[in-house]
Formats: sequence, C-alpha cells, structure tokens
Amino acid sequence: MFKNWVAKSLLNIIINMVILMTLAGYLHTMVHLSGIGAAFVASLILSFLNLFIRPVLILLSLPATVLTLGFFIFVINALLLLLTSAIMGPAFQLDGFGSALIVAIIMAICQLIINNFIIKPLRRD
Repeated sequence: MFKNWVAKSLLNIIINMVILMTLAGYLHTMVHLSGIGAAFVASLILSFLNLFIRPVLILLSLPATVLTLGFFIFVINALLLLLTSAIMGPAFQLDGFGSALIVAIIMAICQLIINNFIIKPLRRD
C-alpha cells in the first residue's frame, strides 16, 4: 500500500513538473522557471503544500467554497502556487495573483485531462 502511494505521489510530481515547464514556455510573461531542476523542486514543494496545507485551507474556507460552487478551490490553488514561488525565490516566479490564478486553472484542467485520458487507461486494477 505504501509502495502504491509513493508511486502515485511521484507520478503526480512528474506530471506537475511537466505542466509547470510547459506553462513556463507558453506563458513566459507570467511564469518564470530557471530550469528543469527548479521545476522539479517547485513541483515537490507544491505537492507537500497540497498534502499538508491545502486540506486546512479548504476546511477554513468551506463557506466560501460552497457559496462559489467550488470555484474558490482555484483561489486556494493560486495561493499555494504563490507560496511555492515565495519559497523558491528567483528560481520560480509568478507575475502576481492573477497569473497564479490563471496557472492554477490551467494546471487543474491539464491534470484532469492527463489523469482521465492517459493515466487511468494505462493503470492495471
């Protein structure tokens, strides 16, 4: 069971890394990554923040999430991206909250597509 969790976590880190590198290439005015290593570290930090801080933020913002029909989750994701950027320093930079929100929405859509159309069909159950 632990082996399965580690494999899924590593796969999520790699998927986030690829998405971040792609977004840094296409949205170079909004997202700046200094290289592949920075993308991996940013993805690793983002995964840890999603594991430990995101559940607390979701619980604290539950009324706002319910009122916005779940769209407040994108704001939480954007805040976690900004926190990752603050931790990484100049190796990973976002232009501002608007850029972080756009990146969070695009990352969520890309993760949904990758998980549903690539990962799930290849998974052995």
